[in-house]
Amino acid sequence: MILTETYTLTNGVKIPKLGLGTWLLDDTQASEATRQAIQLGYRLIDTAQAYGNEAGIGEGVRTCGVPRTDLFIASKVAAEHKTYDSAAASIDGTLQKMGLEYLDLMIIHSPQPWKAVNQSADRYEEGNREAWRALEDAYKAGKLRAIGVSNFLESDIENILAGCRIQPMVNQILTHITNTNFGLIDYCQRHGIRVEAYSPIAHGEALKNDKIAAMAKKYQVSPAQLCLRYDLQLGAVVLPKTANPAHMQTNAELDFVIADADMDELKALPHIESYGADSHFPVFGGKL
Repeated sequence: MILTETYTLTNGVKIPKLGLGTWLLDDTQASEATRQAIQLGYRLIDTAQAYGNEAGIGEGVRTCGVPRTDLFIASKVAAEHKTYDSAAASIDGTLQKMGLEYLDLMIIHSPQPWKAVNQSADRYEEGNREAWRALEDAYKAGKLRAIGVSNFLESDIENILAGCRIQPMVNQILTHITNTNFGLIDYCQRHGIRVEAYSPIAHGEALKNDKIAAMAKKYQVSPAQLCLRYDLQLGAVVLPKTANPAHMQTNAELDFVIADADMDELKALPHIESYGADSHFPVFGGKL
């Protein structure tokens, strides 16, 4: 059962292969979604300072009835924090807001502040090194069990590796059928960095793809399940976002294997042309 399966990070910490994404859920929705997901067997819950729902996630964790040590709770340092002091203060702020003594994972949300994503060539090398140093210190202090990055390209990771005391353990990136950065995934795997896949169904756009639908029919699964299984077979942690318990349940029913030839066909599908109403988000190539 996928909900009981884990990967092992470079420091020995085990991370569930499937988790719950919570982007665009408010505190009330996030709290209830957290409890529902944990009741169904999910153990990884992913949030971020930028999501504005850390308090709700924390409340859900504290009231779910499952021991904290059995859960894997992750958040992200906001992309705007590019000094040591602001990043360090934000980590403490997250713990206070969530009412938790530690997080299982904390990552830098983006190498660029969101206002600069897709608009600037500046990769904020010094600011990312400062934010990383804050993560390292919080890790050494026992506030975080693992640390990593998100939306980092090879050059951004090289910038961290050049002077870090602790290597990034994960890189959370946009990864779905029709948009998979195979070069970056290979780079991360060669450096022992576990890839986490966000928006694994392209924020819903993959469900409109006829070829994905046809392949899903072949395996007698839903298009969403095919998308999630695809990311798993790339070796990624998968983070589908939903507040619907029925979707949480079906998202975890992934007891099938996509054949190599079919994986190759899915890998070769052309890049998605548009993310629809969500195209303005920086993570999808737009801008806020």
